[in-house]
Parts: sequence; structure tokens; C-alpha cells
Amino acid sequence: MALDPKVFKAYDIRGVYPSELDEEGAYAIGRSYAEQFEPKRIAVGRDMRVSSPPMADAVIRGAADHGVDVEEIGMVGTEMLYFAVGELGLDGGVAVTASHNPKEYTGMKIVRRGALPVGADSGLLDVRDRALSLGDVSGGQTPGQVRSHDVYPAFVDKVVSFVDPAAIRPLRVVFDAANGMAGAMLPPILERLPVDAVRCYFEPDGTFPNHEPNPLLEENRAFIVGKVKEEGADLGIAFDGDADRCFFVDDTGQFVPGDFVTALLAASMLEKEPEATVIYDVRASWAVRDTVEAAGGRALPNRVGHAFIKLRMREVDAVFAGEVSGHYYFRDFTQADSGTIPALLMLELVSKRGQKLSEILRPYRERYFLTGEINSRVDDVALTLQELKEHFGRQGEISHLDGISVTADDWHLNVRPSNTEPLLRLNLEALDRTLMERKRDEALAVIRS
Repeated sequence: MALDPKVFKAYDIRGVYPSELDEEGAYAIGRSYAEQFEPKRIAVGRDMRVSSPPMADAVIRGAADHGVDVEEIGMVGTEMLYFAVGELGLDGGVAVTASHNPKEYTGMKIVRRGALPVGADSGLLDVRDRALSLGDVSGGQTPGQVRSHDVYPAFVDKVVSFVDPAAIRPLRVVFDAANGMAGAMLPPILERLPVDAVRCYFEPDGTFPNHEPNPLLEENRAFIVGKVKEEGADLGIAFDGDADRCFFVDDTGQFVPGDFVTALLAASMLEKEPEATVIYDVRASWAVRDTVEAAGGRALPNRVGHAFIKLRMREVDAVFAGEVSGHYYFRDFTQADSGTIPALLMLELVSKRGQKLSEILRPYRERYFLTGEINSRVDDVALTLQELKEHFGRQGEISHLDGISVTADDWHLNVRPSNTEPLLRLNLEALDRTLMERKRDEALAVIRS
């Protein structure tokens, strides 16, 4: 059995197949998940990776052998697994996926009832410990039933309900599915819309013959940037491997940061539900806060990570939440993240405003100057954070919501440690480009000294 303890991450399971995680390991995880949470009925879906069919079968067998009934939902995007768990009132579910990782990876995203994530601090490490010590599991249990369930029709109805298709103009849009799950999910959605879609790499192929399905990396965005310009498109939308994140390129081929996307989506949601609460992560641009407040909503900063955001959304009944990493969450979608709903909302927003996306973004780009996330390897994470606090302590208000945040009148920064490596991640913004560059260099000098 291949089941390396290090495949259990803060929010999910990810490792190289079959050396770090194989079918026997997947069976042990499915069985241990069932033992840990004692669900009666769960859903299991998978992505298009070459290893995913046998890995999903192993998870299903593990859960069913412990007496759990399984709805097998087949090859789906991760958000479709979240939808199935919420829509069918299930006790949990497993998406067999390695998200945006390279082709040699396998993995899982596990949820409980309500599509709440199972992470390191909510049971995943208990599942790990059970799986690693799983003994003889033969006999003693009546196996659960396994049924196939087609979740596509209800899912398409649900995501399209977030917009008014009649309000969407016949925009020319480049879609880059990166040979991932968006290629399976988007066609039945696009059938309902009047957009002129340029479909790229829609064939699900776990070998990723064109580029890796991680649009956050510039080399993977190069294709869609060039294609938007070549096609004279109104915008481009790229998806990651399991299609629970989407990324936007404007009509000039410029990438749109996740904070600006969060601000635009928040404005769109507040048009539909005035005075609602919107959550954004501590790294985000002031563009989010300012846009939400200008639209009459309530803006709340939060810790980074879907486990924290999904819980906070429930606590404060937030209509929407966004992270700069491209995760966008919707209350009326089981508080789960979706890649398709933001794409639909952006098409509706650009259509309704009657402006080019670059024009809509111009006020943000002229006012808010962002560094983006800058990673630095450090010898002592705690010591470096303390040095940052001492250095910047007199310059602004300090917060410890997630790492260290410093807020001054015309700039702010957040530095937070990586969950998995001795890295510090800096995000900084100023209301002037020169000031942003000066403060960025000042912060990096402390971090890298």
C-alpha cells in the first residue's frame, strides 16, 4: 500500500501516483473517512486524471465496505461534488482530484454534511491516522449500496439561476479549459447563453498535453492572453484542473487580479441583494472593501483558506466571499466555491455595463497598486514575523488575524506563513505606485535580511 503521511495537507489530500498514494491507500482513506464520521450516505466524484477512475473506485469500495451508501456521480468538477452533497442532503462526499497539480499527482477533497470541508483541524488528520493503522477489515459489516447519479442537469439549472441569461450580450469570449473539468462542465451551460464562445482545450485529458491547468502561473496564462488578442475577444476565462476556480483576462490581454474580480463580483451580488455582507481575505486590495461599502454592503476581512471562509459565511450569513487566489464562494451554492458562477456573473456584468472589461477595471488600476503575492524562504518564520512587527509597529495598526497585517493611511501589507513550507508570503498595496514599490522593498529587506 502506498500512503505517505505527507499527502495529507491543510485542506486536502495530494500526492504523486502511485508512489505516494495508490488504490490501496485510497481504499484505506475511504474506509477511514467512513469510520471517522459514520455517514449514512455520501457522494463520490472524480476528475479527468488518468489515475482518477481506479482511485475513485477504491474510495467507493472503502466507504461501502463500512456500510455507507454511495451516490457515484462520475466525472465532475469539484464544485459539482459540493453541489451534490448540499442538494441531495448527503452526509458528505469525496472528490478524487489533484486540482491544478501536474499530471503525475492524485488527491482528494473531502467534505462533511453541508459541503463543509474536512481539513487538518476538522478531522483530516484523524482520517490519516486511522488509514495508516487500518488492520483487517474483512467481515462484520453489511456493505452499503452504490448507485449512479447524474447531477449535471440540476447543477446546470442551479448555476445559470445566478444570472439573467437574457441580459447577457453575444460577447466574444475565449474559454481555456486546459484539458480539465471545465471542458465537460461548460458545454451544457454555454448552450443556454448567447455568447460567441471560442472553446480551447475542451477535451478532458489528464495528461495535460497543452499546458498545466494552473492559470496562476504566468507560463500557463500565456496561451489565453495571446488568444484573446488574436481573436479580438471581449474577455478570456481560464479554469484550473478541477474547475472550481476561474481567472479572467480583459479585452487588452491583461490578467485581472483576484482582488479586483472579488470587488466586481461583490458589486454584482449586492445589486441583487442590497446591504448584504461580503467576506474577503486579509491579503486583498482595498478595492474590495471600498466597492462593497460604496454599494451599501458590509465588508468583513477574514483568514485565508476555504475552511475558515465557509464557516464565517455561515456565522454572518454572507451572500458572497472572495479570495485573491481565485476562490469565490456563494451562500446560495451551499456556501461553496464555484468556478462557473463567477464566469457567468462576469459575463452578465460586462453585458449590463456596456463597457469593455478594461474600462470597467480602469478606476481600480489607477487607484490601487498591488505587489501580488511574493514568496520568500526564511530560516525562522516566527522570528522574522516578530522582526516585521517591530519594524512596522510604529507605522500603522497591527493585526494578527492571519500572520501579520499592518494598515497605514495610504498603504497596507499582510505577511503570512505557508502551511507546508518555511516560506513567508507578502502581499502589499499602496495608493501610489512609487510608495508601493518603496514599501515592498522595505518589507522584503526585513524578510530577507
